[in-house]
Amino acid sequence: MNPVRHSEDKEIAISKEKSCQHPYMSNGMKWSKKCCLLLLAATIAAIALRLPLLGQRPMHGDEAVHAIKFGDLLEKSFYRYNPNEYHGPTLNYLTLIPAWLSSAGKLTEVSEFTLRIVPVFFGVCLVLLLLLLADGLGRTVAVCATVLTAISPAMVFYSRYYIQEMLLVCFTFGAITSGYRYTQSKNITWALLTGVFLGLAHATKETFIIAFDSMLLALVLTLLLKSRRDGSGGFIKTVRAVKPSHFSAVVAAAIIVSALFYSSFLTNPNGIWDSVRTYATYFDRARQNQLHEHPWHYYLKMLIYSRYGSGPVWSEALIVFLAVAGFIVAMTRKGLSGVNFHLLRFIAFYTLIMTVLYSVIRYKTPWCLLGFLHGMILLAGVGAVALIKLSPNVLARTFISLLLVASGVHLTWQAYSGSYKFYADTRNPYVYAHPTTDVFTIARRVEEIAQVDPNGREMIIHVICPGKDYWPLPWYLRSFPNVGYWTEVDNVKPPAVVIIASPAVQPALMKKLNEFSPPGKRNPYVALFDRYIELRPQIELRGYVLWDRFQRQIQSVQPQTTGEK
Repeated sequence: MNPVRHSEDKEIAISKEKSCQHPYMSNGMKWSKKCCLLLLAATIAAIALRLPLLGQRPMHGDEAVHAIKFGDLLEKSFYRYNPNEYHGPTLNYLTLIPAWLSSAGKLTEVSEFTLRIVPVFFGVCLVLLLLLLADGLGRTVAVCATVLTAISPAMVFYSRYYIQEMLLVCFTFGAITSGYRYTQSKNITWALLTGVFLGLAHATKETFIIAFDSMLLALVLTLLLKSRRDGSGGFIKTVRAVKPSHFSAVVAAAIIVSALFYSSFLTNPNGIWDSVRTYATYFDRARQNQLHEHPWHYYLKMLIYSRYGSGPVWSEALIVFLAVAGFIVAMTRKGLSGVNFHLLRFIAFYTLIMTVLYSVIRYKTPWCLLGFLHGMILLAGVGAVALIKLSPNVLARTFISLLLVASGVHLTWQAYSGSYKFYADTRNPYVYAHPTTDVFTIARRVEEIAQVDPNGREMIIHVICPGKDYWPLPWYLRSFPNVGYWTEVDNVKPPAVVIIASPAVQPALMKKLNEFSPPGKRNPYVALFDRYIELRPQIELRGYVLWDRFQRQIQSVQPQTTGEK
């Protein structure tokens, strides 16, 4: 080969590449418009899949717990971090924004939309944050990852859940994107934003420590590989390149933001210490809690293939498969050009470490997979673009492109079906220990009795369930001020107008009702429900109401006749 000719060809190629990247050249402008349109379409899809009918699905027990805790903050301006339960404070405080915007001053004025719009917002932000990595991932990869984030069934389903997980993933990714932007500009603003996101993530959920450790180890491994490629001393040089003042800014911003939230904005200083000692509780829970103990492959099986009974097949295997391909590309540095392979390797290591850690931990709930699933989605974007570019001919590229599009359509169908058709169906793998739609029936029947009771909403209601297994009823009965929740039958207090109880306490309850019956008269209670009612699948609840209230309610719904002939 002629070295001079090879050098000239290389210079021409570089010149062409630069000219195509110039924002004022026609090719560059055309590609930018296409990129923007695709990103806009992905954002619209993300909103369209997440926003509608936020009140359709029954509130999960965890959602209801967080909602009731938020009620104290809204009505009493009171929040105290509990190191044993409920996770971090960001969800509660950030929910104040939509509550204030909707002019809600009481929990009874708060709707499911008000609560669930918070994770919806951060689910959409997760899509938009990819713009900050477009130059490192490559614009085509960023677009693919944006689309997959928008249509992932798990991402969509849990973006509509009033829990901390979507906030945690968004804040963690915010720290990664800001950190990357800092490496490109060395601007202290990005350093401060990195610290802010880290502080927000820490103040969101205790499992942040898993993401943080994964980020730290992934960074070390990435720098070690970079050092190996650049020669001895590369690792030390890279570390020393970070200004001490900028590193201090990251640490200070993270500590200040986290401390403000955990201290309830300086009204509860003990909350800061509680945020540290909480890990003893959660480590112990992860080791000993058998209720949520699952095998190591639980998450991967859920993502690759799930089918229950006569339900449809659920699979995000496309993302997993493409993520493996993306991991190989990141390690081999082959298949893509114009990307930052240090960034790709960091994401690859981060995702692998997160996946391993969450698989090893025996305590598992489905929404915990979102952290490493998001990393897989980023790698999947890499894998998709690499497979197309490595295709040997036009026919192969066309076939792979059509296959990816068809798989994307299937993901979108799953996202829609999971959130709008199988939203409380046990055949949906993302439905976990979820209440049935019977909770709506319970709330409606109590409402109907209140309409005919002399005391209205002030009537006495007792809910009796061992182990406090009555959530999310406190949410659905929040407008009734005289509801008592019990774990066993109280033989001292008089029976309530309406009683909702677990079958496990029925013998003791019947004995009490008979004892409180007027002398010589039968038990004055009748069944509140005319059919079998489940709180959750196979968890029955029974209802009882005073006979006279039941009769009034029946009469109130009977058609009125004039008696004329």
